[in-house]
Amino acid sequence: MKMILLRKFRFLILMVFLIACSMHIMIDLLPKLERHGNSGCSCSHTPSEEPQSWGKQGWPNKHTLRILQDFSNEPSSNVSSHSLERIPVTGDKTQAFRRLEHHGQRGDRKRQFIQDATVTKNMPVKGSRLSALYEHPLYKRSVPPLTDEDTLFNVNTDIRFDPKAAEDQAWNTEGNLDEFSPTGELTADSYPNWLRFHIGINRYELYSRHNPVIDALLKDLVTQRITSVAMKSGGTQLKLIMTFQNYGQALFKPMKQTREQETPPDFFYFSDFERHNAEIAAFHLDRVLDFRRVPPVAGRLVNMTKEIRDVTRDKKLWRTFFISPANNVCFYGECSYYCSTEHALCGKPDQIEGSLAAFLPDLALAKRKTWRNPWRRSYHKRKKAEWEVDPDYCEEVKQTPPYDSGTRLLDIMDMTIFDFLMGNMDRHHYETFEKFGNETFIIHLDNGRGFGKHSHDEMSILVPLTQCCRVRKSTHLRLQLLAKEEYKLSMLMAESLVRDRLSPILIQPHLDAMDRRLRQVLNVLSECIEKEGYSYVVEEDLQGHQGTDHAHTSARQR
Repeated sequence: MKMILLRKFRFLILMVFLIACSMHIMIDLLPKLERHGNSGCSCSHTPSEEPQSWGKQGWPNKHTLRILQDFSNEPSSNVSSHSLERIPVTGDKTQAFRRLEHHGQRGDRKRQFIQDATVTKNMPVKGSRLSALYEHPLYKRSVPPLTDEDTLFNVNTDIRFDPKAAEDQAWNTEGNLDEFSPTGELTADSYPNWLRFHIGINRYELYSRHNPVIDALLKDLVTQRITSVAMKSGGTQLKLIMTFQNYGQALFKPMKQTREQETPPDFFYFSDFERHNAEIAAFHLDRVLDFRRVPPVAGRLVNMTKEIRDVTRDKKLWRTFFISPANNVCFYGECSYYCSTEHALCGKPDQIEGSLAAFLPDLALAKRKTWRNPWRRSYHKRKKAEWEVDPDYCEEVKQTPPYDSGTRLLDIMDMTIFDFLMGNMDRHHYETFEKFGNETFIIHLDNGRGFGKHSHDEMSILVPLTQCCRVRKSTHLRLQLLAKEEYKLSMLMAESLVRDRLSPILIQPHLDAMDRRLRQVLNVLSECIEKEGYSYVVEEDLQGHQGTDHAHTSARQR
């Protein structure tokens, strides 16, 4: 009797095991079978229908992509990232240029954008203030003649590539074939805009002042079809890496706050939300200041279902999508702090705003060096940094490489002014291109914690300027120019920002705050000049070239 019961028990266990295996196999195969059966349907679903259709979503086939670029090469930095999809790296840098854009993109869809009345009422009635600014002699200086050592990439523009050699044949057949040369090849002028942007980077600037490629790249960021999405590793908040149809890539920061929300007074700078509109405004401010050290950024309204969930191969991201009680599509991803259902990002019903920042060249092709900001904050609730307690801290910095020679200290002063104007306290590291050594500009990356408070001016951001009392002459003259009524900074920014698809980017109080902060910067410099003398404070970088050229002089030893 016991033997019979034992056999029945074993048989029962075996049957349960077989049923479980069968169910597992069916669950695994069902999405593929249903996707195959519905391959002819291109129907869209409303958010309320999403829960029934989510199981039908299959994972797209992997296709060869260029290496996902990082925004830093330091693993410990919260702006570092690691590629989720990599291809073998060869020693020949031209391999990165073989992924070319097929022109003939679909026409830009027209849509009406709401504009802030407080912004448009200040726009100049006759002519463009922005165009007048760029015609000013201070904005018409050119860089010195560039050698091979001054350009990031040395590209033979006579080289022609065969688009049939690209890996994605479906991509090759899209668009207008008439855009190719008679031989069926693509010339250097037909490179995609992201690649032309990369090729234009040199020792002195990320992009030239009137480079038409930048406006074309901004348009690409808004209109190019998104083919792949992955979470960016590292960082305290969710950011996504988006790949486009033309193989360009951008960093997407979704909207977390409305434009009217200010950072609460009890929030520490390192626990503040990153704002998508701050990234957009920072790019425009950087260009108005003529620094040109922020990669192009544009605002985009993204469909969370079709442009994120349906194209991602990141299962960790895909699993965090859900429908809220308000019937909106939401997701939260994975990150260090603000990635949970309590901090979910929800659409209306599945549309969400975000900033898209064009990627810099891949680290395998153009290495970047990450530097600790000498005036980095302590990132501690109680401890203070050395510069906060030592008024002579700048003297130590001046004796430390690379700040003891060259233009690096002056670049820090430019970055300080830039951060103060937008109220950004989160500048812990900065980067430079390794190829150019210490004689090059600082790249102004990761500006999402700017424009958090318009009612408060954080004077501690200006400490590097007050301690060192140093500034370029060109920077000083441009600040004075932007303080004049005909070139008022707030009006120039309003005119520049109105071109973005998500306009209005900043509410009027933030624009007014920039005018107020600009006057404070000029007051600090006036006090420095009165105390130390003009020749000590203002570094001559226009001598012999004012209005026509750009002199790259070394900083004086103090």
